[in-house]
Amino acid sequence: MQPGLRYYPGRLDADAQRQLVETLRGTVAEAPLFTPVMPRTGRPFTVRMTNLGVLGWVSDREGYRYQPTHPETARPWPAIPGALLELWRAVSGYPHDPEACLVNFYNGGAKMGLHRDEDEDDVSAPVLSVSLGDTAVFRMGGPERGGKTETLKLASGDVLVMGGASRLCYHGIDRILQGTSTLLKDSGRINLTLRRVTRP
Repeated sequence: MQPGLRYYPGRLDADAQRQLVETLRGTVAEAPLFTPVMPRTGRPFTVRMTNLGVLGWVSDREGYRYQPTHPETARPWPAIPGALLELWRAVSGYPHDPEACLVNFYNGGAKMGLHRDEDEDDVSAPVLSVSLGDTAVFRMGGPERGGKTETLKLASGDVLVMGGASRLCYHGIDRILQGTSTLLKDSGRINLTLRRVTRP
């Protein structure tokens, strides 16, 4: 894998995972999952998403961006839970807290094509990913599109930190291995992606 990528398998134990899912149920009730669409084409994503924090990432026909409010309710995003802030402080190696936590829900045949996280002003800050629920097949390449890629299975409770050279590498989710976890009532996977957006 790329330099700067750090993998913490099973970083969250079963109790921590359950508590986090319970917390997320409350925040999703406040900021409902929505289906974003691709810029220009309006093609819908296969994942549903919402956000936590002072800023949230959205995609629509106008483009990709961060904004302080939910695109459907126009309300501010709920705060990032304390447990996620503590995790960021423990493993990110970055001195400032995240401003955004993207919540992606994968179900059925949902996946995420190869992409780079490059809509942030501060790309010196790492991206921290938390997996909950069914195992995902994560694919990672290099800083340019195309070329060799590698895969890693991310199970429930796993944490991945993309920093250093890996921060701007292409990555995505090939597929979800359904039935590999009983954490979520109706199967599926939740991915939480914490990011610092602005420069301190």
